[in-house]
Amino acid sequence: MNWWIILIIVVVLLVLYVISVYNSLVNLKNKVEDQASQIDVELKRRFDLVPNLVETVKGYTKHEKETLENVVKARNSYVSADNLGDQLKADGELTNAISKLFALTESYPDLKANENFMNLQNELSAIEEKIVYARQFYNDSVLMLNNKVEMFPSNLVAKMFNFTKKEFFEASSAERENVKVKF
Repeated sequence: MNWWIILIIVVVLLVLYVISVYNSLVNLKNKVEDQASQIDVELKRRFDLVPNLVETVKGYTKHEKETLENVVKARNSYVSADNLGDQLKADGELTNAISKLFALTESYPDLKANENFMNLQNELSAIEEKIVYARQFYNDSVLMLNNKVEMFPSNLVAKMFNFTKKEFFEASSAERENVKVKF
C-alpha cells in the first residue's frame, strides 16, 4: 500500500511539473509574439512617416531619384511581406535606404534648414530608437524561450507539445556596412 501512495505522489508531482513547464513555455511564446508585435508597431509608425519624408526631400533633390525610389521600394517590400523573416529583411533594406537618404541631406543646406524636414527627421530618429529597444526586448524574449525549449528537462515537455525555437532578429549585412554616398 505504501508503494501506491509513493507512486501517486510521484505521478502528481510529475503532472504538476509538466503543467508548470507547459505554462511557462506558453508564457514565453506569447512574450516573443508580443515583442514581435511591438517591433511591427514601431516599424508601421516609421513607414507612415516615410512618404512625408520622401515628399519633403523630393523638392530639394530632384536628381536623386534612385535614392528616393529605393526608400519607397523598401517600404513597399515590408508592407507586402508575409512573415517575420521577410519583414525583418525589408526593414533592413529600409533602414539602409533611409541612412543613404539622410547622408544625401548633407549636400543640400536648404533641405537641412527646412523645418518640416527637421521635424520628420527628429521623429524618425525617435522611432528608430524605439525600434532598437523593441528588437532588443524581442531577442531577450527569444533567448528565454529558446533556452527553455532546449534545456533539459523542459525540452521534453517542449517536444511533447511541439514548442520550437524562434529566430533572433539579426541585422542584415547591408545594415552592418557604412553608408556610402557618391556624387
